[in-house]
Amino acid sequence: MAAPKLMDSTCSIARSLGVLGERWTFLILREALTGTTRFAQFRDVLGIAPDVLTARLTTLVEYGVLTREPYQEPGSRPRDAYHLTDAGRELDVVLGALQQWGDRHLPRAEGPTVERRTRTDDRPVHVGYVDGSGHEVDPSDVVAHRTAAYPAG
Repeated sequence: MAAPKLMDSTCSIARSLGVLGERWTFLILREALTGTTRFAQFRDVLGIAPDVLTARLTTLVEYGVLTREPYQEPGSRPRDAYHLTDAGRELDVVLGALQQWGDRHLPRAEGPTVERRTRTDDRPVHVGYVDGSGHEVDPSDVVAHRTAAYPAG
């Protein structure tokens, strides 16, 4: 569960980190975005301890990133599958940005493990800023302006 103090923060980054800020969370999301839905699959592919996985999945369900849906294999007890919500699928851009940064600043000799491309014509894509007209904006031309909601002090 996210720390209550973080969730009360006026800063949306702090609130987001309250839900997503654990290292394992992003790796769970990486797997969910490629179709993993079952506890054992997450555990096996990530090598994560079951108690840590349970805690991360519980937080993601609690904050609407994943839903928990029961299933039962013939002859087995009921279990839960975890499916991305719209909020969870939106995090693909965040993971794409993290991967893009890592590929650029912490490259491996073998190259990237994943390439993102358009579904329709297989063109490579990257994460970036886009203005209201749909034009890409260079990061050096973007300024973060504090609003009246920004905490004083």
